[in-house]
Amino acid sequence: MDLERNARLKVVLIDSRNPLNIGAAARAMSNFGFFELRLVNPYDVAFREAVSAVGAADVVRNAGVFETVAEAVADCSLVVGATGLGHRQMQHPLHRLEKGARLLRRHLAQANAALLFGSEKFGLSNGDVSHCHWLAHIPTRPEHDSMNLAQAVAVCLYELIRQPAAARRLPEAAEAAGAEEVERFTTLLEEMLQESGYTDYTRAKNGADKTHRLVRRLALRAKDAPVWTGMLRQVLWKLRNP
Repeated sequence: MDLERNARLKVVLIDSRNPLNIGAAARAMSNFGFFELRLVNPYDVAFREAVSAVGAADVVRNAGVFETVAEAVADCSLVVGATGLGHRQMQHPLHRLEKGARLLRRHLAQANAALLFGSEKFGLSNGDVSHCHWLAHIPTRPEHDSMNLAQAVAVCLYELIRQPAAARRLPEAAEAAGAEEVERFTTLLEEMLQESGYTDYTRAKNGADKTHRLVRRLALRAKDAPVWTGMLRQVLWKLRNP
């Protein structure tokens, strides 16, 4: 997670009225490593009672409060509005969130950007949108394209920090066993099979080769191989010492 890059993003909530939404949005920000919350014309009671910011009280406490969108985004060289498609005709470039997140990440590598979310009831107004360079939307089904404010914030921020390449990497617990450990396991398995009478490696054609191939297809994990080897060793001892 690139916290230095994340610090350049300003999450702007406009005309927020529900304290639960403000708190939940702040919590999502903290979850994903974003800490600069800005509120434009918030309902004061909602702002002060944002008690759902579990673990993110500092995000709410340090939030900037502005009277206008222009003031809230004054230090940002890119302003993006998060919006549902709705029925109005868009005059701005509109990107699905996947592409929008890539564009945002590229910009945040060097400069500040603001991500705008409109009020719970009406979303972004035309006036709010006029401050945006382009718009991003979360792909939802057309029959229900509006999302809860805090949930929309969470989805957008997750997409910003998502790293598909990292997801494809094996965790430490899933690292493959080394060749030496696999060979040790294979040797014990062969000895156990012969001792049990399951197969006769002196007469079976390519029996050892078949066992080797089967073991390799198991793709033993580094942390599992010693455990399996220990099990085989115990079984083999029992076979030899009934």
